[in-house]
Amino acid sequence: MTSEEAARELLREFPVVDGHNDLPWALRAQVRYDLDARDIAADQSAHLHTDIPRLRAGGVGAQYWSVYVRTDAPDPVAATLEQIDCVQQLLTRHPGDLRPALTAADMEAARGEGRIASLMGAEGGHSIAGSLGTLRGLYGLGVRYMTLTHNDNVAWADSATDEPRAGGLTAFGREVVREMNRLGMLVDLSHVAATTMRDALDTSSAPVIFSHSSARAVCDHPRNVPDDVLQRLPANGGMAMVTFVPKFVLQAAVDWTAAADENMRAHGFHHLDTTPEAMKVHRAFEERHPRPVATVSTVADHLDHMREVAGVDHLGIGGDYDGTAFTPDGLSDVSGYPNLLAELLDRGWSKADLAKLTWKNAVRVLDAAQDVARGLQATRSPSNATIESLDGPAA
Repeated sequence: MTSEEAARELLREFPVVDGHNDLPWALRAQVRYDLDARDIAADQSAHLHTDIPRLRAGGVGAQYWSVYVRTDAPDPVAATLEQIDCVQQLLTRHPGDLRPALTAADMEAARGEGRIASLMGAEGGHSIAGSLGTLRGLYGLGVRYMTLTHNDNVAWADSATDEPRAGGLTAFGREVVREMNRLGMLVDLSHVAATTMRDALDTSSAPVIFSHSSARAVCDHPRNVPDDVLQRLPANGGMAMVTFVPKFVLQAAVDWTAAADENMRAHGFHHLDTTPEAMKVHRAFEERHPRPVATVSTVADHLDHMREVAGVDHLGIGGDYDGTAFTPDGLSDVSGYPNLLAELLDRGWSKADLAKLTWKNAVRVLDAAQDVARGLQATRSPSNATIESLDGPAA
């Protein structure tokens, strides 16, 4: 049996729980939720990284759908509700393939039925607009993790890719973490500053996750997890879910991206500008300086390091499909997970370890967070604290 055949056999029993997929945002951006125009029951490889046939081919058994909205959205709560509605529409349209999941037991039930457990994660604390009542509302609608920040700070937490302001978490930020613990909503530390990671670990009484982050020691990008934080995951019980985004996993891609961004600014464009004029400048740069290409091996290097530092019980996968323009060779879309498992088998990972990586760890972590919540709900009422009451008036 080849490594790929062994990987596919393992995935039939212990499919992938993927921590982060931006399909809802892609559907919003491309067709404004016209689900007939992007029917994921059929091959959508011309437009998307994700559709049901490729999820099946990739051995995906559970997916956290990101209900991300931009940090500059004029009404982030309304936009987040629209994203949640998109996921709910997908579940209604594809009941034979996608099963709503709120608990670890739901995930196991979906696995038994041969359906893909569908959970939701809100990507960025801006989605609650500083309101713990809104946080509880999102939980009531099925959101099971919240990333504390996206690329920009929120008033109560520092992002990895913004100028430090809070020094980690403010008093209100710590209250957000405690309320998430009380609800059973996973605290997601992807995108946050290392100071925020450490403050959250100091505060949380439940396991935390990194829904789509890799190892900073392997690729020095602020979106990745430092070793001292990875070392704390065993005591916390949480997990880091490796991401595939080339500029987060390959140092040459980090350096190339910085140079490409500077070139865009030098020509008077924002580095994220995708207008035809801006893309002409970008393509000219890429012709002069070919883009470095990540591979399956690149991602496996991160997992080898993370296993050494945090232990195999604290690892998972969060590809960030449909949230990135570029993907590694061999991991071009959601059908590629068997290639990663085959690479890890060739590196000596056992089938027991791979079962933890793909399925068991993620199910355990959600179950543990919900167990903590049951205990907290018996002793603690919902918090009605505000930013002003804990952090004082805005500067």
